[in-house]
Amino acid sequence: MSTVARPTPQQSPATPHILDNAAWAALTGPHAHLAERVGRAARYPLDVSPFTALADPADPRAWDDLAALVGPGTVTPVTGAKSAPQGWETVQHGQGVQLVDTALRAEPAPEAVRLGPDDVPEILDLIALTEPGPFLPRTVELGTYLGIRHRGRLIALAGERLRPAGWTEISAVCTAPDHRGKGLATRLVRAIAAGIRERGDTPFLHASATNTGAIRLYESIGFTLRRRSDFLLVRTPGAQQEQTA
Repeated sequence: MSTVARPTPQQSPATPHILDNAAWAALTGPHAHLAERVGRAARYPLDVSPFTALADPADPRAWDDLAALVGPGTVTPVTGAKSAPQGWETVQHGQGVQLVDTALRAEPAPEAVRLGPDDVPEILDLIALTEPGPFLPRTVELGTYLGIRHRGRLIALAGERLRPAGWTEISAVCTAPDHRGKGLATRLVRAIAAGIRERGDTPFLHASATNTGAIRLYESIGFTLRRRSDFLLVRTPGAQQEQTA
C-alpha cells in the first residue's frame, strides 16, 4: 500500500508531455496490439473503444489519414483537437479535464472481484444505468476491471482504459444509484490504482469539465488537475448515404 505523495514526472518545457496526446501514446505504445492504424491516425476496434487519435491534431495529413481509416461520411470522436479542418462537420464540441495521481492512498479492496468477458452483460447494464462514459463489449480487454457485488448483483465498477507508457487511466467509475454514499467508487479507484502502481505506472483519469462533483471527489482523494482538454465528435468528408427516391 502506498500513501506517499507522487509528484508528477516532469519533462522539458520544449517536449510535449505524453499525456497531452494520451490516446495516441496508448495506441502506439502498450495498446499497439489493439490498434487499427493508417499513417498518422489510429483507433481502437469499434467494439473495444470509440477512441481515435492523431499523431498531431495540427497536421492536416493526420486528418487525411483519419478519413482514410474510418471512411467517408463517418462520425468519429477526436481528442486533443480544438477544431476540425475545412470539409469536416463538427457534430459536438466538448471540454474535459485530466487529473493525475499525486497523493492518492492506493490499497486493495478485499470485497472487490475481478471482472471479465462473462460479466460484460451485467457491466453494460450498470453502465447504461449510471452513464460514466462509453463501455463496449470488448472494453474489458483494455486492462483490469474490478466490481463490487451486493447479494449477487453488480453495484459498483472501476477499471483501466488508456495506457500510455508509464501511465494508466482509471475509467468507468460508477455506482448504482441505490448504493451511492457508501464510498464504493473510492474503494475501487484505490484498488485499481494499487494494481497500476504495482507494475510501475502512475494513475490518471479524465472527467467532463462540467462534472464538478466528480472532479471535487477525485481532488479530495489525491488527484491533481493537470490540464483542460478539448474533444470533438466529427463527421468525415465524403459521400453521404444514398437517399432512395
